[in-house]
Amino acid sequence: MPPPLILAALYATLISLGAMALKLPISHHVPISWSDAIFTATSAVTVTGLVVFDIGTTLTWFGEFVVAFLIQLGGLGLMTFAVLVLAALGMPMGLTGQVYLREDLNHNSMDQLMKLVTTILKAVLICEVAGALLLSLTFVPRLGLLDGLWTAAFHSVSAFNNAGFSTFPDGLIGYAIDPLVNTVIPALFIIGGIGYVVLHDVLSGKSPRAWSLHTKIMLLGTAILIPWSMAAFAALEWNNPGTLGQFDSVPARLVVSWFQGVTTRTAGFNTTDIAAIHDSTTLLFISLMLIGGGPASTAGGIKVTTFVVMILATVAFFRRQTQLHAFGRSIGLDQVLKVMALTAISVIVVFCGVFLMTVSHDGHFIDIAFEVASAFGTVGLSRGFTGELNEFGRAVIVVIMFLGRVGPLTLGFFLATRTVPRVRYPEAQVHLG
Repeated sequence: MPPPLILAALYATLISLGAMALKLPISHHVPISWSDAIFTATSAVTVTGLVVFDIGTTLTWFGEFVVAFLIQLGGLGLMTFAVLVLAALGMPMGLTGQVYLREDLNHNSMDQLMKLVTTILKAVLICEVAGALLLSLTFVPRLGLLDGLWTAAFHSVSAFNNAGFSTFPDGLIGYAIDPLVNTVIPALFIIGGIGYVVLHDVLSGKSPRAWSLHTKIMLLGTAILIPWSMAAFAALEWNNPGTLGQFDSVPARLVVSWFQGVTTRTAGFNTTDIAAIHDSTTLLFISLMLIGGGPASTAGGIKVTTFVVMILATVAFFRRQTQLHAFGRSIGLDQVLKVMALTAISVIVVFCGVFLMTVSHDGHFIDIAFEVASAFGTVGLSRGFTGELNEFGRAVIVVIMFLGRVGPLTLGFFLATRTVPRVRYPEAQVHLG
């Protein structure tokens, strides 16, 4: 069995165990169904953030700990977690384990895998601990010592892993203009979503000229998408009384625009009512959610590097260039074909998801499209439609969340497998466009 399929089976097993843990009487104040448990466990393991009940009032501390643990395992990666456990026990990993780790991290080679794991561990520990301590300065005065510390730790884990889970019933709307929340939470999910390969390059001490092409493309794409998403949200929602229009001051509107603009691509937190945004903003959010974050990160979507290479390939086509290059390096045809395949598969999965959802939820097209894009991009934003899903709709969203998290691993494996053709056929022209 190919390694990605084994990893998919392991993720499915973790979801099943998580659902069983959430069904335990110790996990909830109010009884939940198996459908609720499976949906929540899938959302946590795939670090999506879509929920069918209020986490804070329904689950006990133990239930919230289960959700946080599933988020951490799903965001960190099962094989990365296994490597850390084996290292702590002083046990060797073996070649097979390294192959699975490479697939889990979406890495191209076996070289420097353990260094990458070390970078991941340092980033997780430093960012999550620092995030929890800083957030406690806001949550402890309002919620008390124990509740405040746990809420800070939960949101720190959720933010760094780009999960978007919150223990508050309305998300972070109550902290829309809180300076710490608007600084720490975005910092956590931007660092977690930019990719461990980028972090490894940046933290290695190498000069920016020595960074890999992947790192340069990822940082360039992020530097463009963050200001664009913030400015576009502000322009579209500035006078909307349901979102930015309710704030009197310009700085407050800019702060909310900053948070909601950067969180949309992958994190899924909200400081404003998503159900109240305009249809134009909804389409903007769908596009950002489908782009997602960086490869080998806690983010979902087709990934920023895929989007940037697709744009570069389009520009090269119109310039009639036969070679694709960026930052003084060429990008091979196999990479361009992989980008096309990933994009095509993603569009097909999203289209099929929207089609299946409209079969049983007719009359909610914009809400359905938003929900499916959020599930596939493992974002977790919703226009308030998640709670209205029937059992069939929940099943569709569960499958899409799973494919959004695990699907690229399986697809990447088959795209990376090369087969030598036995027969070479004469070239012919196909009329396109």
